[in-house]
Amino acid sequence: MKVEKNHNFLFKNNKILFVANVDWFFISHRLILAKAAIKKGYKVTVICADTGRRKEIESVGATFVNFQFERSGTNIFKELYTLLRFYKLYKKIAPNIVHHITLKPVIYGSIVARCLKLPVLNAVSGLGFNFTEGQSGFSTKLMIFLMRIGFKNKNLTCIFQNNDDLNVIKSRGILSESNRIVKIKGVGVDLNKFSYQIPLQNEKISIVLPARLLWDKGVKEFYEASQLLKKKYASKVIFKLVGMADIDNNAGVSPETLKGWIDDNYFIWVDYQKNMVPVYNNSDIIVLPSYREGMPKTLLEACAVGRPIVTTNAIGCKECVDEGINGFKIPVKSIKKLAKAIEVLILDKELRLCMGEASRNKAVDEFNQVNVISKHLEIYNSLCK
Repeated sequence: MKVEKNHNFLFKNNKILFVANVDWFFISHRLILAKAAIKKGYKVTVICADTGRRKEIESVGATFVNFQFERSGTNIFKELYTLLRFYKLYKKIAPNIVHHITLKPVIYGSIVARCLKLPVLNAVSGLGFNFTEGQSGFSTKLMIFLMRIGFKNKNLTCIFQNNDDLNVIKSRGILSESNRIVKIKGVGVDLNKFSYQIPLQNEKISIVLPARLLWDKGVKEFYEASQLLKKKYASKVIFKLVGMADIDNNAGVSPETLKGWIDDNYFIWVDYQKNMVPVYNNSDIIVLPSYREGMPKTLLEACAVGRPIVTTNAIGCKECVDEGINGFKIPVKSIKKLAKAIEVLILDKELRLCMGEASRNKAVDEFNQVNVISKHLEIYNSLCK
């Protein structure tokens, strides 16, 4: 009699520790991986700040630990205390794998994991403001120094979402020869949840920027481009910012500034939406004039729903658009070129539909979340051996 092997049994005593900055970011970008790991038999613990959504993480079977820390702290004594708290938690939980998400956990967590000789998976999902062009101040240099220390771990794997971030990390001498490098295009997208939808026949063409409202997401450029087009198209289009004002981020746009931009008939701000599907379905053009990304989740979702995209030729963004096929790429901070690209799409409905279909095809070929989950599970398996 042939006995079927229960592969979940292989992992039932293995513990994965996910570490991120805040609960909402983990839910948006990595909860699907925690669910898949639990289904395979791993015991999962998630460490991050609780902003009121811990129950969503616990509902999938994960243990949640509320861990508050400043995402951009500068007080050396507070930062050393934060590092000590990381150490105590890691030692207490004693995981088989630590999966770091977002830059501060990657930096501090890698140092602690090296001290405790723990296998590490670092998700380098965009290097953030300190690695944008021209940034070479003390904080950037300190980050690089600490990353060099933490990455000297023979059992450390790094996931990069694009070649540019990988090349930056290499050029700064952060990677060690023993590190394993894996390239995965973002967190992928659920092609069933974000299914192809023909744009609704609204009275006005809806032009949407869906993102956290940070200056380096190109929010200012989006607003100023809208003003360049206002005289010609105020009766035909509506510009929408959709996202939360991240006031704890140094690059956050203040709610007061956002409210000052609002023109209910032409430019509006819609706060954070838990379910983004209706937002995309109710859009005609998706815009993200970001300065730098890892692999922007919003653009992957926009591709899946089938929308034309206007973005920049910045790191991370450019991988989501094939120029002239499913959208346009413009130089970072180029307001006039941003306005022109949007105008081309405003004036050509057939082009919008053709580019939207091309976006969906790109999502199916390159961004399927099923493949992303499978690759992560393979990495977890290899780190447990």
